[in-house]
Amino acid sequence: MQAIPVILFVIVVLIAASVKTVQQGTVGVTTVFGKYRRVLRPGLSFVIPLFERVNKRISIQNRSVDLQFQAITQDQANVYFKAMLLYSVLNEGEETIQNVAFKFVSENDLMVALVRTVEGSVRGFVATRPQTQILALRTEIVAEVKHQLDAQLETWGYHLQDLQLNDITFDTVITESMARVVASSNLRAAATNEGEAEMIRRTKQAQAEGSAIRISAEAERQASQLRGEGVALFRKEVSRGLAEAEATADPALVRLAIWTETLRHLAENGRGNVMFLDGSPSGMEHTMRQLMAMQRLDSPDATAPQGD
Repeated sequence: MQAIPVILFVIVVLIAASVKTVQQGTVGVTTVFGKYRRVLRPGLSFVIPLFERVNKRISIQNRSVDLQFQAITQDQANVYFKAMLLYSVLNEGEETIQNVAFKFVSENDLMVALVRTVEGSVRGFVATRPQTQILALRTEIVAEVKHQLDAQLETWGYHLQDLQLNDITFDTVITESMARVVASSNLRAAATNEGEAEMIRRTKQAQAEGSAIRISAEAERQASQLRGEGVALFRKEVSRGLAEAEATADPALVRLAIWTETLRHLAENGRGNVMFLDGSPSGMEHTMRQLMAMQRLDSPDATAPQGD
């Protein structure tokens, strides 16, 4: 009777030792006497007490690691990369889990191999390109690294999910020279735009001045034509008025009226020109005699032959 409690205690201990719990997102790898036996899935599992041990617990979730390394371009320029590597176990297959569990001695050894492989792929790609193309080849670098690493990582039981190149920098001298190149390009573009704007402004100004000259010339032509018509009409009316006045009025008064009208016309249309004219009565008589003499010379009677 005394052995029953002992037996029950041993049974409870064995059952407790045979129960193993695997957390979600991980799998357990068991060994018997150091040799792989099976994979335990998430949840409650039973193992052989005292003999079957859960040797490793492997996460099947995504994992990330930050990378910082240097590469040299084709034209011997130093490029500094800051990257984020995202990777995970390839699948939950038994062969894949065995590779993950036993390919590397520890997690640290895996990280060293993974990081050095990524750095080597990036450096090999960068070494074939000049430094002026590196910033524009971010996507191509990631694609090249993934293409080269996928086959290698599968033999380790892993898959490269993503490689993000968060920062790509150069030496200070190269960065400053690139900044000067960009600044000079912007200045050249600004000068080109300013020159084109100035050319457009001057072209429009010349077109406006030409249009103004044409309009002014046309207006002057019309004004001259109207002034000519007005002078002709004025002369016609003066001639007709003189003919009528000489027939009905005293010739002396007519000549005086003509003389004063002539002075008024000269004063109104002189436009600042200095004209010397004798305005005395004797000067008027002298001028009028000259005008009447010219009128008699222009008349048909003055040119007719005289009879004997």
